[in-house]
Amino acid sequence: MSPTKKSTSTTFQKLPDKFLLKNVRIIDMAEKMNDKRSVVIEKGKIASVLKNPPAHFNGEIFEGKDALVFPGFMDMHTHLREPGREDEETIESGTLAAANGGFTGLACMPNTDPPIDSQEVVKYIKEQSAAALVDVYPVAAITKARQGKELAPIAELVDAGAVAISDDGTCLMNAEMMRRALEYSKMFGIAVLGHEEDSELTRGRHMHEGFYSTKLGLAGMPAVAEEIIIARDIMLTEFTGGKLHICHISTRGSIDLVRRAKTRGLAVTCEVTPHHFTLTDQAVESFDTNTKMSPPLRSADDRAAIIEGIKDGTIDAIATDHAPHSIEEKETEYIAAPFGIIGLETAWALISTVLLKPGIISLSDVYYRCVFNPRKILNLAIPRIKEGEKANLTIVNSNHKWKPAEAKSFSRSLNTPFNNYNLTGKSLAVINKGKIFYS
Repeated sequence: MSPTKKSTSTTFQKLPDKFLLKNVRIIDMAEKMNDKRSVVIEKGKIASVLKNPPAHFNGEIFEGKDALVFPGFMDMHTHLREPGREDEETIESGTLAAANGGFTGLACMPNTDPPIDSQEVVKYIKEQSAAALVDVYPVAAITKARQGKELAPIAELVDAGAVAISDDGTCLMNAEMMRRALEYSKMFGIAVLGHEEDSELTRGRHMHEGFYSTKLGLAGMPAVAEEIIIARDIMLTEFTGGKLHICHISTRGSIDLVRRAKTRGLAVTCEVTPHHFTLTDQAVESFDTNTKMSPPLRSADDRAAIIEGIKDGTIDAIATDHAPHSIEEKETEYIAAPFGIIGLETAWALISTVLLKPGIISLSDVYYRCVFNPRKILNLAIPRIKEGEKANLTIVNSNHKWKPAEAKSFSRSLNTPFNNYNLTGKSLAVINKGKIFYS
């Protein structure tokens, strides 16, 4: 393995004043478009959306065969590590990785050092990301220092620009604190993003509890550890009238709980990661520490339930839980390695390979899971491919075959289990804030 990557000097380019996306397939369900169009962009705004390209165009032309154009993808669960662990990732490298993966927006989690539990840290992140093509939305901590003992100044954090609250990385075990957080969510119209894991059932454990943990002799995390906390938080959501979003859902029982909560009209949503709909706990047989994450890779039955939940709409969003770690941290024995993998640059390829190509979901489903629902949950404006709107676009294809190990990565970390995977589907470019990035 090579050393941890250093900062890249690559920057986002200024979008030409006149730019034409010619004969591309537009997928924007808000505009009822899922067909070939041409889009004229002038000075960063969409000037026209045409069924036929202009006969003459004096500007730069993008004519991508098999190109699919969506309003910009949004990753609502990312760890940028800055401030505090810039050796693993920075706001600059993380936003470049996001753009390279097809994202024009991301929400960054508060387990930084110091954590996002003060106005100063929220403002720092917003200032550091201001020049990037990718929109960065800070998620603030629920409790001070994410210790679960005292509420953070939530009103001040929202006022500074936090779009949600979470103690992600650790579960908020104190039910009284979670109750108060959900009451604040109702007051301010924000979501509580729950890391759902009873730490008493998972402490000192390293993978999913089941056949493979027994076979490998590794202490396992039972599925019920996630399900107990989800059940508690759904009950608290009903009690408070708050808004709950469940991060990285991973078990059949959890999905059933969310499905039932939705039928009762509760404000409960959830996300799933590409690694949880792609891999199972069998992958841990390799003892590759890049198969170690929290929640852990689950059983084949849990993965089947995840696929069902994506297909029927129980699962609202696909989010990466991009979690960079240095080579030195991951290149160790399995029980000593930290949890987490990177995912921004492989997310679209896994969606295309595992879900889209086999016909599990459609392009319109991709729109809702990757564009519309993540922003709706976070109360963010939803970009549209419409005359007069600012150009905020993700351009991908679903045919390009590649392996992540062979492609340039912009993340400072390399901890992915997908390097030897044959993937089909690649981001081509993203456009936002008057800038363009070619993957």
